[in-house]
Amino acid sequence: MDWTRSIDIYCERLDASFWSEPWNAVTNAAFIIAAIVAFVVGRREGRLDGGILLLITITVLVGIGSFLFHTFATVWAVMADVIPIQIFIVVYFTLAMRRFVLLPWWAAIVATAAFLAVSFGGEAVMERLFAGALNGSEGYVPPLLALVAVGVGLVRWGNAGAGWSLLLASAIFAASLFFRTIDMAVCPNLPIGTHILWHTLNGVLLGTLMVAMIRHGARPGTAPGHDAAEGR
Repeated sequence: MDWTRSIDIYCERLDASFWSEPWNAVTNAAFIIAAIVAFVVGRREGRLDGGILLLITITVLVGIGSFLFHTFATVWAVMADVIPIQIFIVVYFTLAMRRFVLLPWWAAIVATAAFLAVSFGGEAVMERLFAGALNGSEGYVPPLLALVAVGVGLVRWGNAGAGWSLLLASAIFAASLFFRTIDMAVCPNLPIGTHILWHTLNGVLLGTLMVAMIRHGARPGTAPGHDAAEGR
């Protein structure tokens, strides 16, 4: 594999130069801002435990990785972009199963493994159905659906505060995914593209998810099945 091969898949990029996507690059500041907001809220709430700090750290890495991709735009840079995003999804889902649903760790891990299996299968189905029409957004549809499902489940059967927060996050995610998908389609009429809104809204999304975990998640060590007052 040629790790230095140039990649041009966004409207704003016109050549292989470092600063060919200035807006796509600088809007990654949204992830750093989200991490700072989560840190401030977590510190104020006395909830900067290991799980929250891990999410904050990954969010910073998401911003850095995406910045690298939208500047260097190479194969290695796309790995720096994609890997932290996937890690955030896995870690957040596992913590959600543990702190929102109050599953024991082993069950939270099993649930996450099942989610990943369904996601990979769902992505393959989406790719066959839409044949590239979603501009590479197919892999994000299963996490969006999972976010909606967990949010609805929490509202109906458990932690309503967390549930409504996840449903709000779902709406933000759907909007950001829409703007990611139409980036190349609007390019003839909007040369800057719409990928900048994917970054901006995803910063809001990750911030919303982390604040929900801080405010509505059970504290580490809560026994499975125990109705944690701070999470209800």
